[in-house]
Amino acid sequence: MSELKQNYCGSLCTEMYEILHEKAPQDELDFYLSYAEKGKKILEPLCGSGRFLVPFMERGFDICGVDLSGEMLEKLKQKAPDARIVQADLLDYSSGEKYDYIFISSGSVSLFTDIALCKKILAKLKEMLAPAGKFVFAVDTIADRCENDSDYKTTISVKTEQGFDLLLRNKNYYDEETQTQFSPAIYELYNGTKLLQSEPMDFQTHLYKFGEVEHYLKEIGFTIVKTYSSFEKERAVDDQCDMFLFECSLG
Repeated sequence: MSELKQNYCGSLCTEMYEILHEKAPQDELDFYLSYAEKGKKILEPLCGSGRFLVPFMERGFDICGVDLSGEMLEKLKQKAPDARIVQADLLDYSSGEKYDYIFISSGSVSLFTDIALCKKILAKLKEMLAPAGKFVFAVDTIADRCENDSDYKTTISVKTEQGFDLLLRNKNYYDEETQTQFSPAIYELYNGTKLLQSEPMDFQTHLYKFGEVEHYLKEIGFTIVKTYSSFEKERAVDDQCDMFLFECSLG
């Protein structure tokens, strides 16, 4: 069996994600759209199955997506065959383009639990920004911490188009020192009582404290950083909100 890739979305994970999150929440979509301008180049790293990228395309924006999961990108291609997407690890991704707007939605930056690696990725995206460009993204906060579990529990159960039962079983452990939420998961597909497919996932997120990301962004070279606690762009004042949203530019 091949080694599990941390936070890699396989076929069953992708199937459940599509059932639960086929369309972007309107408030979140509106937030990211508020930075977009026609005629400007837009990049969405970690675009997944396209729940944000496709609405941007439908509105006529010039957008390109990058994601590591071939399963997720296949779903995106089914929705939007003309989408410009690249399957790649962000650290390996190279483009001669400079983008006017780069955004990463849904707290996905929290998936990079190795902070040194996360800084490298943030620095790489900064280098891909046009001089007057903006980089906008979200992270999960320590308010998102889950209670620790000793055993796997079924937390989600959905029906597939074929009428099969798709279950998610997981457990949680939070490491205080590294601020990492470990949530190992097992996706299971059943036809009645018969197990058709099982898929493990090594799911981890880094939960951020107030001021932590701002320090990294200034260290990387962003000169203007605004921190919000909601999609209405309310300024964050502590880490009791569920997410931090960052608007970054080079001045």
